Amino acid sequence: MAVWLLSGFDLDHGADLQFVSSGTWMADLGISWTLGVDGISLFLVVLTGVLFPIALLAVDPGHDDRAYYGWLLLLEAGVMGVFLALDLMVFFLCFEVVLVPMYFLIGRWGHGNRAYAATKFFLYTMAGSALLLVGILALAFLHADAVGGRVTFDLVAIAEAQAVDATAARWIFAAFALAFAVKVPIFPLHTWLPDAHTEAPTAGSVILAGVLLKLGTYGFLRFGLYLFPEASHHFAPVFLTLGVVGIVYGAVVATMQRDLKRLVAYSSVAHLGFIVLGTFSLNTEGIEGGLLQMVNHGVSTGALFLLVGMIYERRHTRQIDELGGLQKAAPVMAAVFTVVMFSSIGLPGLNGFVGEFLVLVGAFNAHRWWAVLAAAGVILAALYLLWAYQRVFHGPAEGDNAEMPDLRLREGLVMAPLLALIVFMGVYPKPVIERMEPTVDALVAHVEEHVEGFHEPTSRFGVDIEGGADSSDGDDQAHHDGDDSADQDDVGGDH
Repeated sequence: MAVWLLSGFDLDHGADLQFVSSGTWMADLGISWTLGVDGISLFLVVLTGVLFPIALLAVDPGHDDRAYYGWLLLLEAGVMGVFLALDLMVFFLCFEVVLVPMYFLIGRWGHGNRAYAATKFFLYTMAGSALLLVGILALAFLHADAVGGRVTFDLVAIAEAQAVDATAARWIFAAFALAFAVKVPIFPLHTWLPDAHTEAPTAGSVILAGVLLKLGTYGFLRFGLYLFPEASHHFAPVFLTLGVVGIVYGAVVATMQRDLKRLVAYSSVAHLGFIVLGTFSLNTEGIEGGLLQMVNHGVSTGALFLLVGMIYERRHTRQIDELGGLQKAAPVMAAVFTVVMFSSIGLPGLNGFVGEFLVLVGAFNAHRWWAVLAAAGVILAALYLLWAYQRVFHGPAEGDNAEMPDLRLREGLVMAPLLALIVFMGVYPKPVIERMEPTVDALVAHVEEHVEGFHEPTSRFGVDIEGGADSSDGDDQAHHDGDDSADQDDVGGDH
């Protein structure tokens, strides 16, 4: 169904919502069951549709099969609902539904200290969601008061009206942002993530990294920027700073890990920092790069967690110092791991490069010093992943390491579509970008329209974050002369 959705997406109306399904749900409360897809949500829906079958086929739960598959399918339904919802209450319902199956998947089929990890995951995300509900209700009632109509939770109606005053909008944005920041997670709200990843079953880790973390980054795009353009612009320096801190911090801590799965978990903190950086660059290149990274991270990190799970199944350990020389015993697995690792590093020709490049271009055009600092994360990613690969796959193979079975046919078939996506999106990303771009352009124009002086430089944090730093000479001169008539469509430069 996701592939059919992709094939039926109309490029000529790329900026519009498509496949819209709407019906009255709770008329007295103004809640409607409205779903739809556009360039922002399209590939996240497709990613969900691809990753869940792979996770279902790749891993044997070991016990209680029916409950395991039931929880995974409920989780998929909740995730699809988040990416498709166009009504704030439907979105909140789906946003909350995903917590329950993930809690049971970690707590019942996880490893080691799984009860602690599951409880920590649930409490962190539930606390953020409580503020989200308050924010949704406040926004709906304030919007109704301002327009003199009935209460509605319709996303498009509220966003296009922009009827809530700036001060209230900033407070409500803060409530939304905190919920999304926990779900991403953004530093310093990230501490639940390594525990959840480490103790989760392999399929749980694949879905958690590949799809669940994107609920937060998607929330910032769909609900943060669209509903609160002025507040998003106002708080952008805060999130840019936290994103860059997450990039560097996640990479440094990943380098120090002794558990291979925990290393990959901390790499997610760094990669999600890039997505936050691109989103709050508030220009087409940055937001497109962030969207691409959501998809790329889901494919690459999902594949890494599958490979780590395969190693654990064979060796019953994830400790890097207990592994070594695996390349001699399992050369095919080593080759697949190499490709996926290079994708995660961002090697040109593979999918990770395209997204990171666009994020850094977008950030440099508008917020250059943040981009300069973030570029260090690319170097650190190469450090921790190459060093881990060297210790796990190279060197002498001793004991059980020398006899570890290579990739089986079923495992190879599971990895094949992920490898194909890694190469295809690295070599030819155009089909993905051209479907995203009209919606992203419309979102950037929406932010520009509702942010007074969007192009003006600001001295917040002592950094010039002037949009359009990449514009033509004439536009640059217009900015310096304070001429507000500069081309409003050149934020972030042409691409």
